[in-house]
Formats: sequence, structure tokens, C-alpha cells
Amino acid sequence: MELKSQKISIIGGGIGGLTAALALRQHGAEVTVLEQAEAISEVGAGLQITPNGVAVLAALGLHDDLAWCSQRARAVVLRHHKRGRQVVRLDLDQYAAGQNFYFVHRSDLISILADAVRRAGVQVRLLQKLERIEASSTPVVHLSNGAQCGGDLVIGADGLHSKIRKAFNEPGQPSFTGQVAWRATVPNVLNLPPEAQVFMGPKKHLVAYPLRDGSQVNIVAVQERDVWADEGWNHGDDPANLRAAFKEFGGTAAGLISAVDEVRLWGLFRHPVAKHWYRGNVAILGDAAHPTLPFMAQGANMALEDAWVLSASLASSKSIEAGLQHYQQQRLVRTERIVAAANSNAWKYHLRAPLAWPAHQILKLGGHFAPQRMVSQFDWIYRHDVTAPQT
Repeated sequence: MELKSQKISIIGGGIGGLTAALALRQHGAEVTVLEQAEAISEVGAGLQITPNGVAVLAALGLHDDLAWCSQRARAVVLRHHKRGRQVVRLDLDQYAAGQNFYFVHRSDLISILADAVRRAGVQVRLLQKLERIEASSTPVVHLSNGAQCGGDLVIGADGLHSKIRKAFNEPGQPSFTGQVAWRATVPNVLNLPPEAQVFMGPKKHLVAYPLRDGSQVNIVAVQERDVWADEGWNHGDDPANLRAAFKEFGGTAAGLISAVDEVRLWGLFRHPVAKHWYRGNVAILGDAAHPTLPFMAQGANMALEDAWVLSASLASSKSIEAGLQHYQQQRLVRTERIVAAANSNAWKYHLRAPLAWPAHQILKLGGHFAPQRMVSQFDWIYRHDVTAPQT
């Protein structure tokens, strides 16, 4: 389908929305991004861009920009929580040769994408809050300021609480996992190398890795507990609560936690993947279609993949309807599998006595005798390249 004559509106200026805007614009579409905030920006948090996400950014011409503002991951190190004793170190340079894993500040990635869409001629309109949408072959977007707009296609990249998803899907019932997570960034006074450090303790774990030029460290600390917290990772909390929850963590983990002076807390909920990804000429992507737990570090990467597949499907189909149908077919099974993997992954780091010691010994033996197998177990995620020619 010729996209040069198509007018496309994207609701949401996050990672998925901006990537879709750039990909569609490179196919010639006239694209407008409607963002409810007063600026295209993100508050401080780190994320991991794995090779499957890197492939999309590289295909869009943004790999060098990503590499410039990120830390390339060299290894994943699993540690005991009390003193930080190493259980196993998985060398990515050796056992994932040719693959690039990056630690990037979310706001830096947003800036890269926002600059690229503006250079490409995408119109970005701020302070445009979605009120509701009429999902049909001639979609109408109703904004809270009373204005209306539409286009040949409307894409909902409006996140976890997507109003566009709700327009053509039954309300999903999220379920609390019994886990909460704190997120913070601290100065890298401990000189952590470009490695993902995972500190494993009973009913909790902490992940840390450096950001930007290595001067900052991103921390995500997950605890199992009965008391739930609101969903959405931008809720402030008292750092004393984090320190109390992880008081038995020692060594490097203790040093990192003691440096936290501002922290965000959110409850972790399981959500079903959307059954319907489009209706008429309206589609959804990213968290609007498949919210996921953070335990596979795939939220941003799946949004990048969605954006590329959506634009490629539209460009190679005879109609918008055919393109959206192909998009859902290409994405549904993969995202369901990744969400399921994330749902089942956290417990591995939360073992208690007497299970923790033998489990750690198995990890240690695996790292010694079969490190390649340990690293490659998720090749089905990381080596999947949506930008490669489809056969």
C-alpha cells in the first residue's frame, strides 16, 4: 500500500509511539503525534535495550545515537545477597558474540527518538489529552479540550491504561503478583562496570547497572509482600522503606541502597495480552496491547518491534485492514510468549533456605560447564530480528 497519501495520528509520545511515527514517516506517511504532556520527556529511569530492540533502532538509523549515550553490557553477574558473593558470571562478549545489549536512560532514548521524528517532518502536538475514540473505518479522536481529529489511521500508543485498547476489548482484570518494585538512580561511586548485577535473596532481589557515561547506576529492587502498591512506576516513596525491606542485603547492594535519596515504588500486576489489536482503522501497540512484568526487560523492546512490524505490514499490504490484520498475526503469539516468560521468571531469584543453596550450586555449575547454554536459552527473544527480510 502506498503510504505517501496516508494521514496517520498516533496517540502517545513514548517509545512505541515515537518509533512508529519515525518508521511510518520513512515510508512516506503524513504523521502527527498527539501527546498529553507539556513536553516529550521521561523522568529518570534506566532500561535495557536487547539485541532484538537494537535491530529496530539500527534499521531506523539510530544505532550510533544509542551507543553514544548508553553503556554496552559486557556480562550478567548473579550474586548472593548477604555479601555480594558471586554465584555465576555470564560473559556476553564471549557467549553472545555479535549481539549488543545496552543500558540506557529512558529519557535519553526518548530524546533520540523525539529528535529523529522532528527531523523527519513528523508533527508533534503537545497538551493533547485523549477523551475517547470512535474506532471505525473513519476514526474520530475526541480530545479533552473539545477538539476532534482523525486521519486514515489512528494508532494507540497510550500505555498501560490505554483508552484506545478499551474501545474494542473487554476490560481485562489485572491480578496483583504479590510483588512490588522500587526504582532509583544513584551516583556510581562504587565504580560498577558495564554489567548487570543481580543480587538474589529470600523473597526479593535487586538489579543494578550503570547508565550514560557510567557515572550513574540504575537500581530496581523487587520484594514479595502481601501489601500491594498502586500500579505505575512513577509513585514516590520514602527511601527508608526500601532500606528497611532490603536491610539484610550487604556488600555492593547495601552501598547502592544507602545512596538512594529519591525512589519510586510500584505494584507489579499481570495483565492479559489484548485479544483485539485493531478495529476499523484504529490499532494499538506497546503497553496498550501487551503490558508485561519487568523480569525479561522486554517492555521497551516489544514496543520497538511492534512499531516496526506495524509500519512494514501497512507498507506491504494492499489496504489498511489487510496491513492491520497482518500486524496482529505477526505479533500476537510472540508477545504472548514473552509476557508468559516474564510472568514466570521472578521466582528464580527469590529462593529461600533450604532451596537457595542447591539452586545456587546448580547455577554455578551451569556457569562453569555450560555457560553458552545458559546465555543462549533466550535466543528466541534476543536473536529475533523483525527488520530482517521475511521468507
